[in-house]
Amino acid sequence: MNNELEDELPESESWYEKLSLVIDKGQEPLRIDKFLMARIEGATRNKIQQGIENEMVLVNDQPVKSNYKVKPGDRIVIFDARHPESSHITPQNIPLDILYEDQSILVINKPVGLVVHPGSGNPDRTLLNAVAWHMQQQNPELNDQSLPRYGMVHRIDKNTSGLLVLAKTTKAMSHLAKQFYDHTVHRRYFALVWGDVTEEAGTVIAHVGRHQRFRKLFTAYPEGDYGKDAITHYKVLERFNYVTFIECRLETGRTHQIRVHMQYIGHPLFNDDFYGGDRIVKGTVYTKYKQFVENCFRICPRHALHAGELGFVHPETQEKMMFTSPLPDDIQQVIEKWRTYSKAKYSGE
Repeated sequence: MNNELEDELPESESWYEKLSLVIDKGQEPLRIDKFLMARIEGATRNKIQQGIENEMVLVNDQPVKSNYKVKPGDRIVIFDARHPESSHITPQNIPLDILYEDQSILVINKPVGLVVHPGSGNPDRTLLNAVAWHMQQQNPELNDQSLPRYGMVHRIDKNTSGLLVLAKTTKAMSHLAKQFYDHTVHRRYFALVWGDVTEEAGTVIAHVGRHQRFRKLFTAYPEGDYGKDAITHYKVLERFNYVTFIECRLETGRTHQIRVHMQYIGHPLFNDDFYGGDRIVKGTVYTKYKQFVENCFRICPRHALHAGELGFVHPETQEKMMFTSPLPDDIQQVIEKWRTYSKAKYSGE
């Protein structure tokens, strides 16, 4: 098992916290900043007012002013940035594949093996360290302590490749966080999974939470008695008898959601060493076939999952943005090998 140290990662793919509450029936009219000061431990009025100004506090799904007076039945949602454990992000010169950048957002095509944010197991050499370097080159006056750290609104695993969006301003962060919260962000993943997936398309609905015994793993809880709600839509793109190439669209973003959901329905990701995909799951274990599979594992030495499409509304211009990332070579090569093997096997060649 690789050293991803998943126990250091948040319970959700989304890199923000949210607090949701509904005002009691007996609540007297009261300014929202004063109301929240009394309800949130350790909060200051200045911090709350800044959050309201940056549209990180919504009432009935709409931003309000600090002098808004809460009333019974109001539903308040508060977004707040979550920071890595490190006290600061040290800029490090790590190459980035930047697909788009302006004053508000940064869209990056993340390579395999790059951890998104620092943690106790990965204190540096992460994507955020690379972003800090990139921003410092744009503005040399920034130092380690003044570099923004609030830009992460979602993440992908170390050994998942593909698209990420980062916010460069607090307003952009809150706007993007709300889109993830409302499930309006378009995310299309491509995966190679074990087995011949029965249905052409389907939906997996099962809570995802930490495994009760093995804390680095996550598991599916179909009864919803543990974990957080998770919904994955999948569609078959190509069949190779022993493995299937699929696309997945996320309605929710839980840690390892696709990997856990596909294992749950009996189709773990190809070469996923966390969830049983790093062994022969489908097919007889005879020498020639075993050598073929092991060769595929060497070509793609990670779980075969790629974040290929990402779409959202720009936080400033309100323009619909859509980005695509082609399959990386390792997954593409393995698909070609399975395509050739499958045709030869079932054509009698």
